[in-house]
Amino acid sequence: MHSTTIPNELRIYKELRVIGGAGLLIIVLFSSIFWISPATTIHPAIFMSLATSIWFFCWWQTWKRAALNRPDESSPAFPNLGRANHLTLLRGGLIALTGGFLFQPDPVGAIAWLPGLLYSAAAILDRIDGFVARRTGRTSLLGSELDTLFDALGLLIAPLLAIQFGKLHWSFFAVSLAYYVFIFGLYWRHKHNYPTYPLLPSQLRRAFAGFQMGFVAVVLLPIFPASSTVLLGTAFMLPILIGFVVDWLIVSGRIDGTDAKTLAFFSELDALSKYLFQPALRIIISTLIFFLIYIDDLLSTASTVAIAIGATLILLGAGARIAALLLLMLCSYLMNEWHQPALLFTCSWLLLLGPGNYALWRGDDAWVNRQDGTQ
Repeated sequence: MHSTTIPNELRIYKELRVIGGAGLLIIVLFSSIFWISPATTIHPAIFMSLATSIWFFCWWQTWKRAALNRPDESSPAFPNLGRANHLTLLRGGLIALTGGFLFQPDPVGAIAWLPGLLYSAAAILDRIDGFVARRTGRTSLLGSELDTLFDALGLLIAPLLAIQFGKLHWSFFAVSLAYYVFIFGLYWRHKHNYPTYPLLPSQLRRAFAGFQMGFVAVVLLPIFPASSTVLLGTAFMLPILIGFVVDWLIVSGRIDGTDAKTLAFFSELDALSKYLFQPALRIIISTLIFFLIYIDDLLSTASTVAIAIGATLILLGAGARIAALLLLMLCSYLMNEWHQPALLFTCSWLLLLGPGNYALWRGDDAWVNRQDGTQ
């Protein structure tokens, strides 16, 4: 096994050198857009410096973990990085390009779309690389660590950029910092020989992370007004921060995750949400929508029909998450005053939590909670 592992690892390091150089070349070519374009507000040198620094961080973290390119500790290394890890590194490169817009004047014109499109592509790849790894039988310790690392990096850079653009309130950065505070807390406990305990299994944890990434990607697009995205950021922020607090209480032992009473409490809480809270959200949203259609003369016929269909789907629980997403987009443009915050909060929570019980079709719910590529 030893004679096989060393050549494979050497091959991976050679592959990483090529990928690192290709990434730098892409950054230089991308930066040249801002030298050539006379109307841009982006400083090419600053962009290139920031993007190169972030890309080097991604590349160096991969280089340090190259020996983990194996299914488990007892298995030999794979002969190459594989397509899934290539996609993960591409995701790191897209995050680096997104980070190049930090600490610069707001982009204008067509270039204003680039940060959102770049990070949107990175968010999509977050779903694809895991799918490719599972379908090709190339899940690895390296891929798992890089996935977590790049997720956290993207959710540090993209929200900071959205705050810079005025699309999110500065308090939303607490969501980005929460992961790093959590990891530092675990490190501090290990260093001081305090025990840590395993997290309780939760589908919501994975769903929250995915929706947070998608939300920030959409917020960066210039089409959505800041008046809506700032409110929506608060709605997304609250359940995610509550989740981090609960997870910390469990891993630090303040809540005993192995106690039968604790497990029963969380089970009852989950049941209460699915049987009462989530269906109640659907009723509240649909009732509010139909009430607004009745009193609001400003809505056009086409938008009224679209909103009514969305409200009906939510009430019936037929693709409720998709309908909630579409309503969130419509709410950003068509509604204002007191009812916009109510709809933004309730629709976002339905999007995060799902429709609950008494739902006619939950295909979108199943897609959110599954791991693509599993048989």
